[in-house]
Amino acid sequence: MIESALAEDIGVGDATAAATIPVGATGQAHIVAKQELVCAGLPLAEMMFGRLDPRMRMESRAADGQLVKNGEDVLRLSGKAAAILTGERTALNFLGHLSGIATLTRRFVEQLHGTQAKIRDTRKTTPGLRQLEKYAVRMGGGTNHRFGLYDAILLKENHIALAGGVQAALDQAHAYASSQLKPRAMTAYEAVGWVPSAAEVGSLPIQIEVRNEKELREALAAGAESVLLDNMTPEEARRCVEIVRSVRASCIVEISGGITLENARAYALSGADYLSSGALTHSAKAVDLSLLVESIKEK
Repeated sequence: MIESALAEDIGVGDATAAATIPVGATGQAHIVAKQELVCAGLPLAEMMFGRLDPRMRMESRAADGQLVKNGEDVLRLSGKAAAILTGERTALNFLGHLSGIATLTRRFVEQLHGTQAKIRDTRKTTPGLRQLEKYAVRMGGGTNHRFGLYDAILLKENHIALAGGVQAALDQAHAYASSQLKPRAMTAYEAVGWVPSAAEVGSLPIQIEVRNEKELREALAAGAESVLLDNMTPEEARRCVEIVRSVRASCIVEISGGITLENARAYALSGADYLSSGALTHSAKAVDLSLLVESIKEK
């Protein structure tokens, strides 16, 4: 990712640095937060500057996951002046975007404080950047949903329709998961809270999306052990959580669709285990950071 990002920006060379910075000049600089933020991406920035100048000296003044106040430094640099300026924009792009995700996630976490619900992301990520964006969610205190189509089965509206209904979709999913039984490492899905049943140990986790009480009861009757309540009001979600707890207390309950900072707590108070929001990754505003050069010394 670093090599691709640098190649995109530098191309055949940094013409501005070549025109204005003496060969061999060294410099000192620092990256400063221009607003309160939760840091994410600092190791990436350090690796990037290290690619441009293997002898670059770097001093982190913050850590990923840490709340940084307006005006505080996050990273100090000392090395080739051209490398510092050539890497400036790419480093700030990564830091601003990932820290923006972490900062928004932290605001959701704060809204859910005191409830049992956790906030987690979706697959609504920037193509090619999913690992980084989901990492940023964790740095903000959130948790990750599945990483891709390969590590969990999520039966959504279209799958259910094509399969022939809730019962048929779950039956087919359970049959497929059983046919895939084999020793494997823990999936990312399991790492954030999924506990498979004894019959499903070693198989793909299965979750089904339901849009109303009728579909929920059908799913529970068909053996669902994880349900996704989709596009319900807080009141509807609360009623559905009550049904789940009375029928199968161990069933994982997630709420998705229209979750915002303003209504997240109302949904969390329903008693759900998770709230999921694509906004964490697709709508987080990049935070404001600047790289400022302190001094340049000619060789």
